[in-house]
Amino acid sequence: MSGIVQNNILRTSGSIAVAAAGLNWSSTILTALTTFTVTVANAGGNKYFINGVQQQTVNLLEGFTYKFDQSDSSNNSHPLRFSTTSGGSHSGGSEYTTGVTTSGTPGQAGAYTQIVVASGAPVLYYYCTAHSGMGGTANTTAETVEAGNGYWIDTTSTTCTITLPSAAAKGDQIVLIDYARTWGTNAITIDSNGLNYQGQADTFTVEYTTSGQSINIVYSDATKGWIPLEDDVTAEAPVAPKTQRGIFAFGWNGSTTNVKNLVSSSGVIAADATGAGTARYYLGAATYGGDKVIYAYGGNNSGSYYNMSNLVTNEGVVGNDVTGVGQTRIGLAAAGYGTDKAIFAYGYNDSVGGSLSMSNLATNQGVVGSDVTGVGTAKAGVAATGYGTDLALFGYGDDGSSYLNATNKVSNQGVVATDTTGVGTARNNLSAARYGSTGQALFAYGEETKSMSNLVSNTGVVASDTSGVGTGRKRSAATNYGGDLAIFAYGNKGGGSPYTNVSNKVSNQGVVASDTTGVGTARSAPAGAGYSYSA
Repeated sequence: MSGIVQNNILRTSGSIAVAAAGLNWSSTILTALTTFTVTVANAGGNKYFINGVQQQTVNLLEGFTYKFDQSDSSNNSHPLRFSTTSGGSHSGGSEYTTGVTTSGTPGQAGAYTQIVVASGAPVLYYYCTAHSGMGGTANTTAETVEAGNGYWIDTTSTTCTITLPSAAAKGDQIVLIDYARTWGTNAITIDSNGLNYQGQADTFTVEYTTSGQSINIVYSDATKGWIPLEDDVTAEAPVAPKTQRGIFAFGWNGSTTNVKNLVSSSGVIAADATGAGTARYYLGAATYGGDKVIYAYGGNNSGSYYNMSNLVTNEGVVGNDVTGVGQTRIGLAAAGYGTDKAIFAYGYNDSVGGSLSMSNLATNQGVVGSDVTGVGTAKAGVAATGYGTDLALFGYGDDGSSYLNATNKVSNQGVVATDTTGVGTARNNLSAARYGSTGQALFAYGEETKSMSNLVSNTGVVASDTSGVGTGRKRSAATNYGGDLAIFAYGNKGGGSPYTNVSNKVSNQGVVASDTTGVGTARSAPAGAGYSYSA
């Protein structure tokens, strides 16, 4: 391997030292999947034993996976779960489900509870759902590697996240080695922890051309940050982490509103919360700055059009109105592009000729730019989504006389391309969101109360109609959540009680689920977007 002189690795009494490279080597192998054996025994009452230790305190690293094996017969009738409260449901707490999966029946072969520890996860407690007093503490911490050290990373069973130091000096060096030769299948994620990595901020997934390799990184300066030094791998361009939560806000239910409904990392829509800014509908929303949201434009029930914006923090707090920029309008759409910026495009304003073909770029600080001359057919009732790594796509809508199904791609520099021949049912007033691990997306619902969807590949290719699921409606909204999932909600379903608050989740394979009972004010034409890297 380049970057490390193997002939200078000295083995002494089981320890490893590196002479020429000047690195200290970790005495442990960072394993992406750790299995704990769970048994139950009477010790003044039934208690969990973890790897033979009664109610052992376990330490769980963020980004790593832990399986609590309950196949031993002593686990019969003792399902192990997690909570943020000691004692879980027995002491007024609730079950913690982020990243948690279960399989089988405790006490039978193959039974387990597994958790992929989310970034920023709270201190957890494992407990028995049937009996109190059995569990213990599960501390959660980030695995922060240290400068001057080398680490073996074993991703045999799954991926994992490695967090770099929050502070570094020029020349600091870290080596990560593919211990099990599995990075080609299960890549690691490198969290730059507030510093730049290859000249960009945030968390980046590093994928490798082959297995059995290493990456040797050195800290340069505040601008470039950590950069590869004679790495044995070929890393793709840095990829921003995926947002975990979502927000729906604003809309129309006979009059305009500014309520908001937050969406958890597990797709649960919260009750109405007091809104901020001017009540309006038929506006656009997109993720910007990586983990925040910007709302902009829209109109009210008196026929007024707006161009103000409202910024949403990575905690879901909607800010007050920001002075508007660009043409006032409704019926536009917005999407993130370039990993941290956003674009608003198209729309309608009858005072300037109806359907429009213009765009407004928003910086990674949430500053909306002036109008950019449009490309492609002027249209309103359009939808937009991110796709791939750092690209965006606008699609469908109407030009004032007919429905459309053409799409317009947006480069990672915010340049809108000419029309791409349309696929699927032409319609307007639909919505769109990204899903999946590689940047897929879908358009769904639309005029007149349709329920079909159209999948979008990670290269921006739109597929033909997929039969609809759930309540057909127009003017719904959509957001991604949970890293690789999506949810559509709200809209106008027509009839005597036209407004709805039902939602439909989308799996990471693009499958739209049936209706979930609605939460919050039933309304049409809100807008949604993803925010927050934390679950």
